[in-house]
Amino acid sequence: MKWRCTWCGKPHAENDPPCENCGHNTFEKAVVREGDEPTVPRTETVDTGTTYVWQCPNCGRQHVKNNPPCSRCGNPDLEKTEQAYDDVDRDLETPSWLEVARPYAPILLVFGVVVALFATGIIPLSIIPGLGAPSPPDAPGEGTQAAGIDLEATEREVHDRLEANRSGDASRTYDDDLAAYAEYMNRAFVAIEYEESRPEPVEPSDFGVDCRGEPYAGQLPAGTLSIADYDDEAALADDVAAALRDSTDDGDYDREGLDLHVADGTVYVFYATC
Repeated sequence: MKWRCTWCGKPHAENDPPCENCGHNTFEKAVVREGDEPTVPRTETVDTGTTYVWQCPNCGRQHVKNNPPCSRCGNPDLEKTEQAYDDVDRDLETPSWLEVARPYAPILLVFGVVVALFATGIIPLSIIPGLGAPSPPDAPGEGTQAAGIDLEATEREVHDRLEANRSGDASRTYDDDLAAYAEYMNRAFVAIEYEESRPEPVEPSDFGVDCRGEPYAGQLPAGTLSIADYDDEAALADDVAAALRDSTDDGDYDREGLDLHVADGTVYVFYATC
């Protein structure tokens, strides 16, 4: 019966580890079954003692065999030492998701803040190219209030006056998307007139307006109305509605929107319906 090293397979006459070839501390005996070929042994482990390696005292490099010099630093002496598995255990430790995410925390924080700003409307989606309605171009003058008159409130009053003169079948709702389109166009015309700029052309569909047919849009001739002639929103709304009535009541439309803008005292009015 012969013994052999379970690591490198070197045969030994006796069960006397460590292996003189590789230094492994476990031998196994080869048992040949009756009728089996002698070259096909049945093996079993008979010892699970301590495993030794040869370690360089200079750099700490471990070697399986006692075969100096050290393959790392060339030291001519190797020392027999017990195999330790502390490094293996440390390498197998799995970091938590918090440890993995920690280096990316600043990026995640900034991303969360940006999402919150868009979600709350503090930053409009329109500032991102291709998302949201186009932002109205810069234009001289005022678009919200002029000479003490609330222009946005006047726009709603104009709609109320136009509706008061329509029958039930011709009624139109006030559409904020059409009003946004009207604001863009009104400011664009003012910017072209005063600054000779060239704003990007737009369509009602760019503002989320889905018209059943061809929309109608138009601007009152510049110089028709002067803000100095009015003391309140009601008086201004009366004249704007009167100026728009003849040109806006025809057609099969069910929505409308408009915008008022004042520059150099002139009231610019743009109306859209579909």
